[in-house]
Amino acid sequence: MSPPARGPATLATSRPWRRAAVAVLALLFLNGMLSFRDWWPTPGILPDHRLAPEFVLLWLALLAAVAWRGNLSPRALSVFALVYLLLVLGRYADVTVHSLFGRPINLYWDGVQIPRFLWVSAQELAWWQSAAVLAAVGALFWILFSALRWAIAVSARDAVPFALRTPWVWAITLASVLLVSANLAGVRATWPIVAKPVLPTYWRQAQLLATAFSPQRQASLLPASTAIDAALAAAPGTVLGALGGRDVYLIMLESLGAVVYDDARADSALRASRERFAADIAAGGRQVVSAFFRSPTFAGGSDLTHLGLLSGMDLSDPMRHDVLLTTQRPTLNTLFRAHGYQTFGLYPALDWEWPERAFYGFDVFLARRDLGYAGPAMGFWQVPDQFSAARFEQLHPRSNGAPPRFVFFPTITCHLPFSPVPPYQPDWARVLGPQPFDAAEVRRAQAEQPNWLNMFPDFLRMVAYTYQWLGAYLRQPSPREAIYLLIGDHQPAANITGEAASWDVPVHIVSSDGELLDRFIAQGFQPGLEPPRQALGPLHTLTGMMLQAFSAAGHRSPPSLPLAQARP
Repeated sequence: MSPPARGPATLATSRPWRRAAVAVLALLFLNGMLSFRDWWPTPGILPDHRLAPEFVLLWLALLAAVAWRGNLSPRALSVFALVYLLLVLGRYADVTVHSLFGRPINLYWDGVQIPRFLWVSAQELAWWQSAAVLAAVGALFWILFSALRWAIAVSARDAVPFALRTPWVWAITLASVLLVSANLAGVRATWPIVAKPVLPTYWRQAQLLATAFSPQRQASLLPASTAIDAALAAAPGTVLGALGGRDVYLIMLESLGAVVYDDARADSALRASRERFAADIAAGGRQVVSAFFRSPTFAGGSDLTHLGLLSGMDLSDPMRHDVLLTTQRPTLNTLFRAHGYQTFGLYPALDWEWPERAFYGFDVFLARRDLGYAGPAMGFWQVPDQFSAARFEQLHPRSNGAPPRFVFFPTITCHLPFSPVPPYQPDWARVLGPQPFDAAEVRRAQAEQPNWLNMFPDFLRMVAYTYQWLGAYLRQPSPREAIYLLIGDHQPAANITGEAASWDVPVHIVSSDGELLDRFIAQGFQPGLEPPRQALGPLHTLTGMMLQAFSAAGHRSPPSLPLAQARP
């Protein structure tokens, strides 16, 4: 006699370990789809072990639904899967946009940029290739949706009933809820355990779009007027009268924070470099005054500093920064252009399309690809700052016939992980060629590996490199005079500054016009490269102080210390 037929239910009952293994696999898959991380700097992703907050939320929802209604209907499974798919897509956008564009996702700009990118890309393909791509994307979405629906169905059918009658699973669930709650409350200790949630990203984008298209909400978030608005309304010839047509360079020094003064080890190690820097400034026929200001950000988020200075607004709230980008509020570019200046944006860190630059409105914008660096790649950011400065002057020489210029130059080389440190090239003509450094120097630099466990020594070497190239740059003769504002954008990460470090950054004003520098001294600056330790205020207030010093009617109080007595 043949054995009786064994149906699916009989098989499932006779092999509970297999059913349990599949349920665990389904749960791991669901968590992994919301906890993956970016494969920097590509659009790819890598799995991550952390707990996804929205996975915990799904688990609680499944517990409640099954306890209330029993098995989920096909329609309910599809709704759960669709919502989860939206969360997965949000997670992917959140991690990859940050990896590719160096900033969080911004639906106001990316929502326009992505369709434009797709349209331009489609022009390069035959119609059947475009159709194939669309079909492949559609198939991918369907496969992902189907996989999520299967995993949710397995979890609801097998894992949830087991959890409802098992006390130790309730304990694990409670522990997960507490971890996620602590993470949402900002407890840093949970960061290695709990992934970044996705729902706040959706909520933030909804708030951004609602504010961007609401004049009332904009007015409640942004100041009614700034120092730039007042300058634009001033009588002609008064706003920038003290400049006398001089060029103005705002050079943002990446990660150069107060730690280089406050930490005794850093101050001692960099003392000789600062003295050489001061000597280079003096050799170029210039003087320097310095002060501390409080940055709107710490260890990252340089855009908050950049746009805060250009707009004269406090952008310590990132939402205010994002909303400002959706407006037509004036910036220093607007002001200088209105007074006959040509405005330049020199961004060697960017090698991707940056749609937000439409707000900045530079007359000339140069990204990494526009500089044409042919030398060896130096670390994560490839192009040494020395080359960027030299190449800009080569592409746009300061001839006497050219209009005065306002240059905004965010440097990048002194950026985490601070290694390898590029060689300094004394021959500034050679640094523009395909072999800017000796082969031995290149091998030695490229052999350096970032020390992720102790970045402090490499940070100090990178700051010394910054002082060296910047000092040599200021020492070179120029066909016409300029005023340079050298501004630290933020402190480096806490693994360098230590805990509870200030948010202060140094600001150095360099010029050959002693009377102009006196105006900054009257506002609290001190001669030399050693700032008074008390910060003068938030960094965005420097915009108003700068415009006051540049105005024809600027304050002319005598300096508290003669410039000749300034110590380096």
